[in-house]
Amino acid sequence: MKTTKPGFFKASTLADNAVVLIFVVITLAAIPVSALPLSSIIQEIFTRIGRNCFLVFSLLLPIMAGMGINFGMVLGAMAGQIGLIFTVDWNIVGVPGLLFASLIAIPIAACLGWLAGQILNRARGREMVTGYVLGFFMDGFYQFIVLYLMGQPVIWVTRSLARWTALIPIHSPTIILSRGYGIRNTLNLDAVRQSLDRFIPLRIAGINIPIANYLVIGLLCLFIIWFRKTKLGQDMRAVGQNQAVAHAAGIPVDRTRILAIVISTILASLGQIIFLQNMGNIATYNAHQQTGFFAAAAILVGGASVSKASIPNVFVGTMLLHLMYIVVPRAGTNLFGDAQIGEYFRDAFSYAIIALALVIHAWRKRAHAEAARSGLRGGAAAEAAEEEKQP
Repeated sequence: MKTTKPGFFKASTLADNAVVLIFVVITLAAIPVSALPLSSIIQEIFTRIGRNCFLVFSLLLPIMAGMGINFGMVLGAMAGQIGLIFTVDWNIVGVPGLLFASLIAIPIAACLGWLAGQILNRARGREMVTGYVLGFFMDGFYQFIVLYLMGQPVIWVTRSLARWTALIPIHSPTIILSRGYGIRNTLNLDAVRQSLDRFIPLRIAGINIPIANYLVIGLLCLFIIWFRKTKLGQDMRAVGQNQAVAHAAGIPVDRTRILAIVISTILASLGQIIFLQNMGNIATYNAHQQTGFFAAAAILVGGASVSKASIPNVFVGTMLLHLMYIVVPRAGTNLFGDAQIGEYFRDAFSYAIIALALVIHAWRKRAHAEAARSGLRGGAAAEAAEEEKQP
């Protein structure tokens, strides 16, 4: 017997797609005002989907495991940047340079993911805010490493003390600060700049399509589809639905949650490498800081929630969010004569997405709980009525 009322169903369906509808309306209204050529918009969309989707995909497994949005994915972004720093230092060119950066980033990301998983297990029920704060906490360690521990391996001797100028040797003087240690604020990635984007060139009607990026993303989609069918994937889904039931069924809940964060952090490190090779440079000390925020905004725009997400949510969200990023600043320029106003709108909408999605999730959770309680009360009343009818 179905206890959900039709009116509640309609409200729930509308709530599921509220963020998507808002963004469709905003972008459709801004496109004609921006006066951008359609070919330019399409080119930017293809480029940005290929550049950002891998990062957004790294959020799927923690959501499936019931841990919400993994804002701690910035730890993986830090690992990816460290890998690229060594690639630039060793001057490894092209796709081999990206593979080298990945080989360095993956073990670092795995260790950081394991640490994050241990911490999040101790903050059960508050994983998102804990992951967000953990990102700020680890950012201090990251900046300490690249600012003080990386540099030229030179020894100097004082009267009573011998010191290394840096514990992590960097041999290229072009990426080190003039004092002899610490990485420069901005690094040019000329060795690997758009090497993946141009690996399989394709141009259709004047639009460049980064085929290699989409092949990598396609392989990741196949991996996620396969992973969901594995024993570990089924365990993650069970843990995400009900941890107590999963534990009673013999599933190692804590271990499963840690593995979800480890895989997410590794994917984030690879996604950051793909993102930065397209950008062509690294802002050494802050390129990673908003990674989790923009990835979370993208997946929520696609219709996902903090408890349910799918592959289509990633593609739809990335497309809609970056379509807004393309047209809103230009629309602001044309309407108000100031592009900065468009930037303000863009940032405001991005933050509003996350807030709205969290509010809708809390509202739906409360509504479903109330509907379940009403069903139980109705069932109890029906049983009492039946007992009264019996002689």
